[in-house]
Amino acid sequence: MSPWTSDELNKIGAAEEVRIASTRRDGTTRNPVTVWVVRQGNDLYVRSVKGPTGAWFRGTQQRREGHIQAGRVGRDVTFADADRTVADEIDRAYRTKYRRYSANIVNSVLTAQARSATLRLVPRESARSTSGHPASSGTP
Repeated sequence: MSPWTSDELNKIGAAEEVRIASTRRDGTTRNPVTVWVVRQGNDLYVRSVKGPTGAWFRGTQQRREGHIQAGRVGRDVTFADADRTVADEIDRAYRTKYRRYSANIVNSVLTAQARSATLRLVPRESARSTSGHPASSGTP
């Protein structure tokens, strides 16, 4: 697996939101959903507000692969479970990045339920895309 480039980390980490489309068992791509994304060091993280029961999160658990899009940066990724030892740092990243929103909104990604559904986005070598389209085939 290749690491994120500095440009990708900067652009995706600064993006307000990321669009995530997970890959189904049959290889097709689910419809994308929009979620908040935070950068912690050289890693990018997302959380499901509904925890492990969230539909988009459950979709990531089937093949653990998908595509993300933030602005003009798109990348095929693997959805890895986040190391629980960085949960507090990820909380801080969410609080800092989204502090302009009400506490109720920000707190939705800081609950035990959301924390249990934290994914680290790991870039896959297969595709760097700046066009906004996944490099792999499947339904957008």
